[in-house]
Order: sequence, then structure tokens, then C-alpha cells
Amino acid sequence: MTLRSFRPRALAAVSLTAVAALTLAACGSSDDSGSDSASGSDATRTVKTAMGEVKVKKVPQRVVVLDTAELDSALTLGVKPVGATHADVTSGFLNYLPKDQVAGIEDVGRMMTPNLEAIAGLQPDLILTSKIRHGDKYAELSKIAPTVMTENTGYPWKENFRVHAEALGKEAEAKMVADGYADHVADVTKALGGKEKVAATEVTMVRFVEGADIRIYGRKNYIATILADVGLGRPAITDKAKDGFSYDVSPEKIDLADADVVFHSTYGDPKKAKETETTGSGLWKNMDAVKNGKVFAVDDQLWIQGIGYTAADKILGELHTSLAK
Repeated sequence: MTLRSFRPRALAAVSLTAVAALTLAACGSSDDSGSDSASGSDATRTVKTAMGEVKVKKVPQRVVVLDTAELDSALTLGVKPVGATHADVTSGFLNYLPKDQVAGIEDVGRMMTPNLEAIAGLQPDLILTSKIRHGDKYAELSKIAPTVMTENTGYPWKENFRVHAEALGKEAEAKMVADGYADHVADVTKALGGKEKVAATEVTMVRFVEGADIRIYGRKNYIATILADVGLGRPAITDKAKDGFSYDVSPEKIDLADADVVFHSTYGDPKKAKETETTGSGLWKNMDAVKNGKVFAVDDQLWIQGIGYTAADKILGELHTSLAK
């Protein structure tokens, strides 16, 4: 079965009709707080954010994003930021993003410690981030440019995407992206045997993290929402996750992660993250998923760190390929 994808790289071409309609509508109306310039570049819109209402340009031209989710959102919507922070990975910008899309984006520092001077030097007219990441820097960022913050990242990624789209003036494109994702989800569920069969397949997501315990992911995180959208079952251990995020274990308790299918990723050095030790242990090798050949190593940058529709589209494809085996 050939699965559909919303193909974010082709979004600009697909949405020309919608953009034209929005342009015509804008020509026939005046903005409540902007100028009447011919280009409309000075017109503004008010966006509700985690920090209150923020006025932003209707058509931002120079956007800076300070986290991976915001970078995914912007590129998915056909907007190339002038600047972005880098994730703590050797590739800088996450490796699932096409190189031609991130080429030319100025690196403005590490995600948790952005270089405010570098950001200001880019003369942005919009900054996108979240309160949980940079709420302590909101006053400084707001002096540089209108700053739109969501409350959190990860689990509420779809709601955050809508906020990003509103700030970027890309609501019509955002709807097409969400609709395309829903179609892709439906196709994957159908290809895997339908809702009943998919629900009967229990899946766990395990993450090996350098400097931390092993995480068995719960229901309130980015990857869990994608698994839930497809309709996949989750084992009982999932519901023991703290705040719904993860249930952390030592290598000596890795058998608690057993399920029909186990996906796992690694952040940092595999030895320091205990991946090498754990996957070589008898507990791991005796798990049903391992013995049945239903354990799959996946890219941490894509499955855990990406947090957006472009990443989700790729994950859906990998889910289909793995579960169809």
C-alpha cells in the first residue's frame, strides 16, 4: 500500500491557492493596528502567548527560533529563519532536517544559552520559543523583537504549532499540514491491519540518556502522541510514568520495558548512556520483543528531539516499515 504524506517541502507549491486567497482578502480590509502601506509589511496582528498578548508583524520577514520544535514548525510552514539555536548534537541542527532547508540559517548559540548579541545582530522581527526554555530571558528577548512563547514543549506540540503558525501568518498552510498528517496517520493504521489490530499491539519507547537513568516513555510526550494517533497499545508500565512523561529505570530493571514491540534511541555516548551495557545483558536478550525480533533502534534526533510535523511525518513512515515486518 502506498502511504500518503503531506510532504512539507512541497507546502509552498501546494498552498499557492490559499495564499492567493488570503492576499486578496487582505487587500480588501484594513488592519486594526497597522499602517496602510502598500506592502502591508507594517501591519500587525495580536497573538495570545504564554506571556500574554503580543503584537507581531502580519508578515514577519526575519524570524529567529530558539528551539527544535520552533525550527521544525517554521520549515514545515515554508519559512526559513534567519537564525536558530543548535541542539546539543554533533550535527548542530537536527539531522532529519534537509540540509538545503537549514543552509544559510545563522547559528545563534546552544538551545539553553542563546547568544542574545548574535540574535540582536540579525535584526529579527519575530522570535519564537517557549516559556519553559527561555521564560527567564523574556524581558531581554522582547527588547530585541516581539517574542512569542508557548508554555511548554513536547506533549502540546500540535497546539504550539498553531501558535507558531498564527505568529508567522501561516494559518491556512498550517491547516493543510495538520490535515495531511491526519491522512497519513489513517493510512498507516489501515496498512497495519486496522484500528482493532493496531490497538492490540503494545509498544514501548525506551531512551538511553547519558548521565541519567533509562527512560521508559509514558503517554505525555511528543512520541507518545504519535503512537496514540496511530492507535497503538501501550503496556501497563507506561501508566507509571512520572507526570505521564517517563518511568526511569536502571539496567537491572530493563525487562519492565518489554512489550510486543520496543523502540529505543540513545542520547549521548552509548556506553555512558548505559545502552551498551543494557542491550548486552541477559535481561534484555530474554525480553519477548528481543526474542521475537521486534526491537528497533531509532534516531534520537528524529523520534525524540524534533518535535514537529516534519519529524512526525518521517516517524509515521518508520513506524509503518517496522511494524509491518
